[in-house]
Amino acid sequence: MDIALREAELAAAGGDVPVGAVAVLDDEIIARGHNMREALNDPTAHAEVLAIRESAMKLGRWRLHDLTLYVTIEPCAMCAGAIVLARIPRIVFGAKDPKAGGCGSVFQIVQEPALNHRVEIVSGIKEESCRRVLQEFFENRRNGQIPPYPPFTKGGI
Repeated sequence: MDIALREAELAAAGGDVPVGAVAVLDDEIIARGHNMREALNDPTAHAEVLAIRESAMKLGRWRLHDLTLYVTIEPCAMCAGAIVLARIPRIVFGAKDPKAGGCGSVFQIVQEPALNHRVEIVSGIKEESCRRVLQEFFENRRNGQIPPYPPFTKGGI
C-alpha cells in the first residue's frame, strides 16, 4: 500500500485527485497507476484502469485471474466493473468512498451475484494515510494552493 500511496502523491503533483494503484503477481509488482484524468483529458484514466491496462499488456492477456490490485481508495463503479471484467480475484484498498464506492459503500459491483465473477475485498489497509492524502489535496485546492480544474468550455461536434 505504501507504493500505491506514492502513486497517489504523483497524481496530486499532476493536479489530479490523489489515487494510486499497484497490481501484484506472485509478490512482484507488475504495474502501477495513478489518476491521470487531467493530464490525459481522459475520464477513464483512473489509477485502477491504468494499472489493469498495463498488467494486461505486460502479461499479454486480459484475464488477470492471478493478480491482487492494491488501491488507496475504494474503486468507483467504473473501476469495479473493470476489475470484474478483468477477472481480478482480489482487491485491497485503504479508505472507503462513501460518495462513489463500487465495492460496498455505494454499490456492490465486485460481489454482485448476477455477474459471472466475484472479487475478494480487503479494506482498511493504511486507511488513515489513504484518507489523509485525499483530505489534504482537497483542503489545499479549497485554499487555492492547488489550481482549480480548468474552466469548462462550451463546444462539441
